[in-house]
Amino acid sequence: MPTDLRPVLFMLISTFSLSFNGLMGKLLTESFSTEVLGFLRFFLPASIMLLMLKSSGWVIPNKHNSRPIIIRALCVVGSQLCFLAALNELTLVESVVLFSTGPLFIPVLEKLMYRTPIQGITLACLAMTFCGVLLQAGNPTGMELKPELLIGLAAGGFNALSQVTLFKGAKSDLPPAALNGWCFMLAAIILLPVATMRVVTNDSLLIASNPFDTNMLLVLLITLAISIVSTQMFRAKAYKLVSTGSQLAPLIFTNLLFALVWQVSFFNETLETNKVIGISLIVLATIINTFGPKWIQHQRAAAH
Repeated sequence: MPTDLRPVLFMLISTFSLSFNGLMGKLLTESFSTEVLGFLRFFLPASIMLLMLKSSGWVIPNKHNSRPIIIRALCVVGSQLCFLAALNELTLVESVVLFSTGPLFIPVLEKLMYRTPIQGITLACLAMTFCGVLLQAGNPTGMELKPELLIGLAAGGFNALSQVTLFKGAKSDLPPAALNGWCFMLAAIILLPVATMRVVTNDSLLIASNPFDTNMLLVLLITLAISIVSTQMFRAKAYKLVSTGSQLAPLIFTNLLFALVWQVSFFNETLETNKVIGISLIVLATIINTFGPKWIQHQRAAAH
């Protein structure tokens, strides 16, 4: 029997869409405020997913499965606002790398929420991550721990909390379109007052230095919405075809490779040596945290 390559293909499409999502976000930060763009990033894909849900069979969360959706909605709001704020100040690759530190924070959150023991390797990886952040903060005149670096790390932390709550939501009987659609719509509702206040106080939906015309903005927003939906739907399809999520874990890091391609292709931005080393440390820490415990367990089993 030939190996089923569909999970790999679906996961690659998901990570490609995720990186494209970051690219669209980076471009649109030049046209929208963080609050308004955050609202649009939730409302547009939520509308698409709920329309898909309506065509396949309307599903409304009940009191048993609504709690994870509410908690996750608050988490994704915090994560996306921090990610967009980081995109405003950092390069695309730097922002994506900091956002991708989410898996490192999951054991810490599980310790705080469920009293799950933290392994020593996780603490070592967290130390490597913060060393990487400090290296990124370096410049020819010395060390400067910029707030946007911490904001980028906060995006990873909120993303981790979102994944912890998503695990519980995934155990419910809600289909992916319902779980993500209602979550994103609630997140849009949470952001609506903030986005409205920003528009009212600035008397404009767009920021003054908007570099795109109306038609191009619509194209970018539609592309953003489709890429977000694609990320969620194809990742769900990939996970359904494998027995464990760890089988596809290595492919998650292709998001960083795609982001690097977008940065080289679309932005005239170069990374200094200290930033490359810092990013490499963060990526290495995330990889070790993902595969290290399984390798240690395998070695112990082989020794016995």
